[in-house]
Amino acid sequence: MEYKLLVINPGSTSTKISLFVNEKEVFCKSRFHDAPVLLQFSHVNGQVPFRYQVILDMLKEENMDPSEIDVFVGRGGSACTQPSGVTIIDQKLYDDTEAAVGGSEHAAKLGVMLAWKFSQNYHKPAYTLNPTNVDEYCDYARLTGIRGLYRVSHSHFLNHKAVAQADAEAMGIPYEQANLITAHIDGGVTVGAHSGGRMIDGTMGADGEGPFAPTRIGSVPVLQLLDYIEAHSIDDVRRMCSRSGGFVSLFGTSNSDTIHALVEQGDKKAVLVWNTMIYQVCKSIGAMSAVLSGKVDAIVLTGGLMRFNDIAEKITERCGWIAPVHVYAHELEQDTLALSVLKVLRGEAKAMTYSGKNVWQGFEGLDL
Repeated sequence: MEYKLLVINPGSTSTKISLFVNEKEVFCKSRFHDAPVLLQFSHVNGQVPFRYQVILDMLKEENMDPSEIDVFVGRGGSACTQPSGVTIIDQKLYDDTEAAVGGSEHAAKLGVMLAWKFSQNYHKPAYTLNPTNVDEYCDYARLTGIRGLYRVSHSHFLNHKAVAQADAEAMGIPYEQANLITAHIDGGVTVGAHSGGRMIDGTMGADGEGPFAPTRIGSVPVLQLLDYIEAHSIDDVRRMCSRSGGFVSLFGTSNSDTIHALVEQGDKKAVLVWNTMIYQVCKSIGAMSAVLSGKVDAIVLTGGLMRFNDIAEKITERCGWIAPVHVYAHELEQDTLALSVLKVLRGEAKAMTYSGKNVWQGFEGLDL
């Protein structure tokens, strides 16, 4: 049977769609959105009509009628933490995603919301896979020094998992037996550690942790951040965590091509900022190597910014002693979303129903 699948992948600086007919990708289109455009919307949810129209426009360019699509597949995030795998998008998942009950306002959530809107408008099923809030953390990755406050799994999980599995296969090692560090480097940056077939730790990029990025502040000393909040507002900082920090704060744009062009011209400010971002990625990679006790099969770099060769070169200079550095210049998200859902449609795999409950329920029997 022939299935037409529309894959919807919103990012912090872009909207990407792909049309698949079974395994074949018929077309892939993307629209870049600079930060000033998206910051016109006071909340991420407000972008839904804008991005919906962007998708309709891209489909029209390809003479594709949405009513001819059999299934809508959206990237996801922001709901309760979930196990890895394909999940049916239903009203409960949509509502919890819209409300961001998981505590993270990431543009990936728009994938679930947009897929559900198309699903409702055209009466077709919708699915998501490995949203940003998949939780496979080890307990050591959860506890903080504040009672009742825990680190939560918020990361580019879809792409981390996809490139980790692909790289393990390329090395001839079962993913379940590989120790890998993955770094997703794009509008947001996150770094993860994989062991035993799970991503057991990672940076929470959209929550203000890890390296700064084109749209994110990264880790900032708490006392300095409190001083900043006193002079500004909590809402300002929330926006800077995922939408208006990093390059946007420092340059007024999230366009990495613009910043890298300045780097190539020798602009001192751009060189300092660009190389600091890479430096901070290296620090996170070093931290994840400690998580894996130094037993690392490979460091896997992925994401849109890997189109700039100097990033891989500089990371290799600083981190190549840890393990070989492998580069996947393009995300594997579109293929992974489509092919995983295709298996469900063919009855080769089962899709989960969203439970509305977090995967991890606390440290049982411990007053933490």
